[in-house]
Amino acid sequence: MSETTDTATGNLPELTVSELAGAVKRTVETAFGRVRVRGEITEMKTYASGHTYMALKDEGAKIRAIIWRGNAARLGLKPENGVEVIATGRITTYPERSEYQLIIERLDYAGEGALLARIEKLRLRLTEEGLFDAARKRALPLLPRIVGVVSSPQGAVIQDIRTTIARRFPRRIILWPVAVQGEAAAAQIAAAIRGFGALPEAGEVPRPDVLIVARGGGS
Repeated sequence: MSETTDTATGNLPELTVSELAGAVKRTVETAFGRVRVRGEITEMKTYASGHTYMALKDEGAKIRAIIWRGNAARLGLKPENGVEVIATGRITTYPERSEYQLIIERLDYAGEGALLARIEKLRLRLTEEGLFDAARKRALPLLPRIVGVVSSPQGAVIQDIRTTIARRFPRRIILWPVAVQGEAAAAQIAAAIRGFGALPEAGEVPRPDVLIVARGGGS
């Protein structure tokens, strides 16, 4: 028995730890490449470097995941713990610790139901804060003279707005360019709304009668 075992072992190539880890890395990354993974975000933490580390889990497994700072603005949504998502990215391995992880390039909510549930949750929260109270609403002018638009200067959405207004009811349009996705979007949009509100009614750039805050469906 000893001789048979020795002979069989002698037929196996000898690998260093680095060689084995490298072979596993090539096999895994070649076999999978880019993937779409469905799971719940957990253990998420964003560091001062701007990189975000997290895990995606389901009932039977968990995989580590990373969002590099340069990809954060292009994700499609803001990641949060407890949210089920579909993550698109690349599988990579870390031979020094024999680990593998998903480098996330895009995030989408997992199904229309999940997105609708989040919208309803937000609607209820805003209702509780009184933001939909009738007393807070302002009457729209029947015939606005000037239309202010808060949106990205690029993309189809601003062109659609201009084309539709020109075709149906030509009016002066003033665009306040902002980012409509990413970390800076909320602050820029809020600043634009305040900026429009601070304009004089009769000036070189007059205050609009109505505002359109728009984001393209593909953003």
